[in-house]
Amino acid sequence: MSDLHVIIAGGGLGGLTLAQGLHRAGISVAVYEKDPTAAFRNQGYRIRINSDGITALKAVLMPPAFELFAATAGNPGSRMDAFDHQLNLLHAQELPPAPDLPGGGHLAVNRMTLRQILLSGLDKAMHHGARLTHYDTDRSGAVTAHFADGSSATGDVLIGADGVNSAVRKQYLPQARVVDAGLRLLYGKVKLAGDEARALVPPELLGLWTTVIGPGKRFVGLAPVQYRESMHQASARLAPDIELSDDSDYLACVFGARREQIPCTDEELFAMTGAELQALTLSLVEGWHPGLVGIVSRQDPASIFPVSVRTSVPVAGWKTTSVTLLGDAIHVMSPAIGVGANTALRDARVLTGRLVQAAGGRPLAEALRAYEEEMIGYGFDAVRESAGRGHRLVGQDPLPSPQE
Repeated sequence: MSDLHVIIAGGGLGGLTLAQGLHRAGISVAVYEKDPTAAFRNQGYRIRINSDGITALKAVLMPPAFELFAATAGNPGSRMDAFDHQLNLLHAQELPPAPDLPGGGHLAVNRMTLRQILLSGLDKAMHHGARLTHYDTDRSGAVTAHFADGSSATGDVLIGADGVNSAVRKQYLPQARVVDAGLRLLYGKVKLAGDEARALVPPELLGLWTTVIGPGKRFVGLAPVQYRESMHQASARLAPDIELSDDSDYLACVFGARREQIPCTDEELFAMTGAELQALTLSLVEGWHPGLVGIVSRQDPASIFPVSVRTSVPVAGWKTTSVTLLGDAIHVMSPAIGVGANTALRDARVLTGRLVQAAGGRPLAEALRAYEEEMIGYGFDAVRESAGRGHRLVGQDPLPSPQE
């Protein structure tokens, strides 16, 4: 076990992936998450995991956990087609495969399932109900994180993996801005159990991700999660120590529109029930292809929740200290190219490698600087690419320049 002790603020996918990598490497780590329990709130449904994400998980997870991740992921292929609102094909895209990775590098996973895998083996490292308020450092470089309940924790490194509203970022990089991208999304899912439900969805809409674009750039995004075996069977076969919640096949169904096309205020939108959100969506897809309207009408109302799309504004590098950032805390992006989670997983892999070097004798500041230089490059490239495609395809606000 190394003498290095790492504090992670935030128990999302990126923070947990980093914790897995450090735990596997024998580096002391503690994760502080503001939610009172791991299952406190709905954090979404289907996530696309691409080759970056798969490579990261393979690098940090113990082999049985990685095998369970691969076994519980859907293999929807690599098609990312776009249709108009009458289901006329606008653009067909086939992503290149990565033959040496599960699913050819294109997987669809259930977020809760992945979280449960990433939480496995971290019982002693996890601290729920710990909302970070601020941190301070001493002359030696040690960092003390302070939490809303009055408790604190001291370590050699503090990683801000605390999401888009990161308290670490606000203190550490007050110049780093997050802006409203002008889009509102309504996430939901359609259960695919049974022949009738499957017949509802045309096969051409069951690719890796399908975008249906209507008038005013309103859109519906569709993506299936289809399991090859039950969760309990997969975990019993591959990793008996990991307990997974059961789940059944479903179609993620996301409606999106410019905020001015939503006929209510944000306050009203976020106060609506699932049934009210479904009725709102149906009113905004009126006249679309009956198959699309049928899919929206089959959403489980209890599954629907709204999201405001936000994006970071790229910033230049900063002076490296014993505090750094990961995932949405530094490079939150619109979902237009579907790589936000994958970029956070990549962060975790790269940072794990750098902290292993520090534990082995490389100066900590030098190791963290190497991580930041690499992460700033690919992370903000993804922010720019996401903003550009979102602007062209669905009317996302253009990305502000850093000096605006």
